[in-house]
Order: sequence, then C-alpha cells, then structure tokens
Amino acid sequence: MTHSITRISSQEALVDLHALPQFSKISPVNIVQSVQDAIAKCKDTVESVVENGEISYQNLIERLDQADDELSQLWSPIGHMNSVLSSDELREAHDACLPLLSEYSTYLGQHEKLCALYQALQKSEHYANLSPPQKKVLDNAVRDFTLSGVALPADKKQRFAEIRSQMSDLSSTFSNNVMDATLHYSKHIVDESALSGLPESAKEAAAQAAQQKDLTGYIFTLDIPSYLPIMMYADDAALREEIYRAYSTRASSLDASNGKFDNTDNINKTLALRSEISQLLGFDNYSEYSLATKMAESTEQVIGFLEDLAIRSKPQAEQDVAELKAYAEKEFGVKELNAWDYTYYSEKLKQQKYAVSDEELRPYFPEDKVISGLFEVVSRLYSLTIVEVEGVDTWHKDVRFFEIRDTQVDGSIGGLRGSFYLDLYARAKKRGGAWMDECRVKRTTADGTVQSPVAYLTCNFNAPVGKKPALFTHDEVVTLFHEFGHGIHHMLTKVTVGGVSGINGVAWDAVELPSQFLENWCWEPEALAFLSGHYETGEPLPKDLLGKLLAAKNFQSAMQMLRQLEFSLFDFTLHQLPADAANVRKVLNEVREKVSVIMPPEFNRFENSFGHIFAGGYAAGYYSYKWAEVLSSDAFSKFEEEGIFNPDTGRSFLENILEKGGSQEPMELFVAFRGREPSIDALLRHSGITGDAQAA
Repeated sequence: MTHSITRISSQEALVDLHALPQFSKISPVNIVQSVQDAIAKCKDTVESVVENGEISYQNLIERLDQADDELSQLWSPIGHMNSVLSSDELREAHDACLPLLSEYSTYLGQHEKLCALYQALQKSEHYANLSPPQKKVLDNAVRDFTLSGVALPADKKQRFAEIRSQMSDLSSTFSNNVMDATLHYSKHIVDESALSGLPESAKEAAAQAAQQKDLTGYIFTLDIPSYLPIMMYADDAALREEIYRAYSTRASSLDASNGKFDNTDNINKTLALRSEISQLLGFDNYSEYSLATKMAESTEQVIGFLEDLAIRSKPQAEQDVAELKAYAEKEFGVKELNAWDYTYYSEKLKQQKYAVSDEELRPYFPEDKVISGLFEVVSRLYSLTIVEVEGVDTWHKDVRFFEIRDTQVDGSIGGLRGSFYLDLYARAKKRGGAWMDECRVKRTTADGTVQSPVAYLTCNFNAPVGKKPALFTHDEVVTLFHEFGHGIHHMLTKVTVGGVSGINGVAWDAVELPSQFLENWCWEPEALAFLSGHYETGEPLPKDLLGKLLAAKNFQSAMQMLRQLEFSLFDFTLHQLPADAANVRKVLNEVREKVSVIMPPEFNRFENSFGHIFAGGYAAGYYSYKWAEVLSSDAFSKFEEEGIFNPDTGRSFLENILEKGGSQEPMELFVAFRGREPSIDALLRHSGITGDAQAA
C-alpha cells in the first residue's frame, strides 16, 4: 500500500514554526551586524565561563553549546540561502562574514585557559559521572583544541589564524567561481533538427528555459539536468563536444569566460596553506592531519584500501571499455571514441543489451509518487509517519516542508522526531549537486527543553514542464534516497547532546553510511512497486521494464568504481605531498595512468570545479564514499538475509546507527548492528564486480 502524503496546516504542526528561520525577512543589509553581535555574545560567554572557573560539564560545555547554537541558527539560513538563491548583495554580505566566523573559530580553538578547563574536567572525578555522549563531546573537544593549535607558540598561533581565515575565503571564492562559470555559459539553439536524438523531456525543458528568457527555440545550460541529456542522447557529435568542453573547463583559463572565473590560483594557494597548517601542527602532510578525526587509522591504510579496490575492478573495467569500443565500431563505424562519445555510445549499448533507457523509465517516476514511496520505505523500516506542513515561510515557492513523527503501535501518529525543507529543482543562482545540511540540531536547551532537529534537503532536478509533473530518472531517485538517508541520520537521533547529535561528531568516513545504505531500496522490486507509477495512468512499472532496470543495474559498474577511485586517489595523494611538489595536473595524470581506463583530453580541467575537496569538507577525505560504502553494503546484506522490510532488523539499524549519532565510535555502532566488523565482499557483490581477492 502506498504511503499517501498527509498535508496539514501550519496551525497543526508539532514543530514550533516561530522558531524556524524567517527566510522572507532575511535582508543582506542586516547580516554582517547580526553576525558580529552574535559572535560578540559568544565571546562574552567564553570569557564568563573562564572567569567562573568552575570545572563542570554545565559551566563549560552546556553554556558554550547554548551560545554557539544561537550563532549557528542565525548563520545557517544565511549560508543556505547563499547556496540556493544567491544574489550579488547576499553573496557580498555572506562572504564578509566568513573572516569573522573563521576568527571566532580560531579564538575558541586556541583559548588556552578554556582548553585547560576542558582538560581538567576530563581528568576530574566528575568525568566518570558523565553520560557516554557527554564524555564523547568532551573528548572530541580536547582533541580539537590540539588540532586548532592551542599549544603553538604565539607567533605560530597568529599564523595559524591567518591561514584558517585565508582558507575560508579561498573555499568561498572557489565555490562562487564554479557557480559563476556554470551560469556564464548557455547554448541557444533555434533549429530543432540540431537536437536529433534528444528525448522530448529534454527538449521541453530547454524550450521552457528559452521562453523564460523571451527567446524562441531552446536554451541549454551546464546544470546537470540540461547537460546530461546532450551527452547521453544528442546525435550531433559537434554539439556534444561543445557542451563537454564547456562543462569540463568550467572555472579554468579555458572556460567560456576566458579565465574570468579561473580557480587554478585558488587551488594552488589552498594546497600551500593546507600543507603549512598540517606542518604547524606536527603532521607530515594534510592527509595525515585529516585522518586525526576519521575512522581510518593511517594514510597507508587508506591508499591500500583504494588500490586494492582498483586492482579488483580494473580488469572488468577494461573489458567494459573494450566491449563499448567494439560496439561503436561495429554498429556505427566509429573507430575512435572521444571523451564526448563515451556517454552517448554507452547509453546506446545499454539500450541494446537491456532494452531500457532512463527516458523510458522517467514517466514512471513522477515526483509525488517517488516522494510518497520514499516515505513508505522509511515508514516500514522505522515505524514513522511523514506529514507535509503547508504555510511555512521558505526561500522559494517550490520548497516544501515536512515533519517526521513516530507511528504508535495502534497506527496513530505519535511525537515529533524532526522536520525538513525539501528543495528539489535546479534554477539559476543555485549551487549544483545535491546535499543535506543542518538547519537546527537536536539538543537540550538552557531551559531544559529538547530542541527538535530540522534539515535542508537539496537536489537539482528538472522542474515540472507545462502541465506535466516533475519526472525523475532512476538515478535521480537514487540521489533523493541518498540525501534523505543523511537527513534521517540527522533527524532521528535520540542523542540530545548537541556536539554528537545526529551527524555531529560522526567520523567523516562513516557519515555516508546511512545515505548509501538507503539507496539500496531503489533497486528492490518490493519497494519499486510503490515507488513507481506512470504519471498519466498510475500504472506501476511493468515487470519487463523492472526486469530490465535491475538487469542493467551494474552496467559498466567497474568503470564507475574506477572513476570514484580516481577522484579518491587524486585527492588523497595530492594532500600527501608538500606544497612545492603538489603539481595538480601531474598528480591527476599519474593517478589516471595507474587506475583509469579512460583518459580525458588534455584540455579537461575537472579539478577546477572539484568542489568536494576545494570548497567542501572532503579534502583528503573523498575516499570516505567508498569507505562508507563497504559499511553500507555489508549493513544492507543483513536485510537481504532477514527481509528487506524486516521490522526487527529495521529497528536494530535505527537504534544502533541512526539514533546514536556521533555518541560512539562508528565501528562500535556497526558491530553492535551487524555482529561483526565489515567485509568488503558485499560491496563487490552489489557492484557486480568479480575481482579476485587473490589479485590484491
């Protein structure tokens, strides 16, 4: 039975809507002063705590957590709006706050007297009386003081602060450049015959984009929903090449702006600063520094893990490429594949082998059916009810707001677990990609009440076109499940200590476990039965199409595995090198020669838009996706053994993983759920990779 979406008015909401951000009232004019005032209040609290000198959890951690949470709730909607509905004025105000926030973070992390009080509490008799989450917060804080340079001499402390501030600015500039370079390019096509091969959905979206600019014909951009159909379906190789060049050179000296948004210098400066900061703190390199807060125990372990996966995957990937080349030559007379040909001929080969395409499946994944199906999956797994709240203040008319509530034994709706904003569609001035972020964390406030968690869930899918609802590809359905997995990790936590509530305090190489785990249900026939339904007839995904979708699941999976390993090894290797030896192009090419089966053209500047590591939190940590996928695949194998909707297994995952947040080490939580440490076998099996363990 499909989980229909219950809609309620704002008056019926359980979350306090007055405590949510008032997006319509956020004005760039007031932002800088508001942030300055909030930081000043936080600093006053710190000095008061130090002056008090009381070595207690309440004086040290609870008082500071309250002040920092107020700052976070002020800054969160500002940072979020800058990502999803940016403007020149908002960007200017946002970027002006970054040095202020960086300076406060450094001030806090290098406060020797505050650190001494934390260390004293850790060694005091009070420590034994703290709850496990409280101990974890305290232990993490003491570790983080060291990583913030608290023990450095004064001159090096000052340099550390300068570096942190510069790194923050560079990260923002990098991200802005990618967005601006993406916006700068568009392709206006008047003659429909130039669009031979493109599905109607892509043409309709491009026509709508043109109409919005009062133009005839079609507008294509470098946003993924516009870019991908060209690469997959456009028969015109010259058009594919132009779009590929524009996309793969974004934010470089070769892009359409003639280098106006070039990130090359930002990358080199960032790498130099990361190298310097890691050496200031006594680490050999930034990769080593990065692992101080992760599950992985050494740089050798990470490199060994990635290279082992590459060795297991490469023979199959080479076979995939050979098959594709032979197919292109036999069927189309194409003797040599260019970079802009691989996706196009791969899609043709996939259709020949499995008689299925993303476009054929799209009508069966209308937005409301997918969302209600997603809610049904988590409802069955974790006994939850999700309701939509109407009349909530958001940043755009397309944004929706939902509450997650417990389902009682008798089926009635219980208490509030968390809430989330859902922003699904691509648009101008919105950062590309998909992500989950915190709006508010679950924590016990100063007056003893428990604050419910709130999340932002953001994607970049095609909006509805004309009278048609938004129709998703299966890949987009997987993306939505991935982000919702992050969301429920944040929202279903039972931990009320802010520092380890939800995703807080979770080792970065374990944080992808719940997101990748939830993706598995997108491939289960039992779930697809209520996840899909034709947008016009409501007809479920026909059995023959379902069979083809599942058969095609691991099409070129070894090639995809190597692509992720290429990114991971590039990132980790680059950050192992001293700044003067970190020649980005050289490192990337050396990694590609070692693990890749497709070499991009020389003009490709992928690294200049690699926001995960140069503008996000994945520097020397991109390997986390594969590391956590081992955990998620092995966790899901327990459901394969016991039933994919087994309520007891679902409850165990909820209680041992999702509800615990960062309150315990990830390996402890995994073992509590699985009964043993993880094995790589499930990942290889789920990926359809038969790499021989002996080969490693």
